Amino acid sequence: MNLERPLAQDPYEKLPTVPSFTLTSTDLTDGEPLPAVHAKDGGNVSPQLSWSGFPEETKGFVVTCFDPDAPTPSGFWHWTVVDIAPDTTSIEQGEGESDLMLPGAAFHLRNDGGTHAYTGAAPPPGDRAHRYYFAVHAIDTETLELGEDDTPTKAAFQTVFHTLARATLTATYQQ
Repeated sequence: MNLERPLAQDPYEKLPTVPSFTLTSTDLTDGEPLPAVHAKDGGNVSPQLSWSGFPEETKGFVVTCFDPDAPTPSGFWHWTVVDIAPDTTSIEQGEGESDLMLPGAAFHLRNDGGTHAYTGAAPPPGDRAHRYYFAVHAIDTETLELGEDDTPTKAAFQTVFHTLARATLTATYQQ
């Protein structure tokens, strides 16, 4: 199968500009390959993420992982966590396994793989390296009033209207 196609645009360049803050990880390095443990076939373990420097008026956070390079017209949502309290400043490695592992009232929306959890990188074998945009959105509300069956796309749409600032970290993966 021929997967030749143009490189997808950075998904956050398409959105209104907002201030940035700091997103770090003990598992990922911005611009570097994603460790295999965070790939679907290598362990499927969500990475650790920490954030700081967000606006004082932040009332909540949304965490996402998006692959714009998936061979679909709309990319692939690997992870969406909503209703994260404003005093939460990290998600530990593996907490993407289930809602029971997330802090407070935070919960997962169903990813594009069909699970309410983190789904690791899984680009088609032989395809070019895919980019995985891990993002933390500082929002001006405690909840986006989403249910577990709402889509990551609906969450992204709702988030854009409430984002005070955004931090991103991008890792790559290729099979």
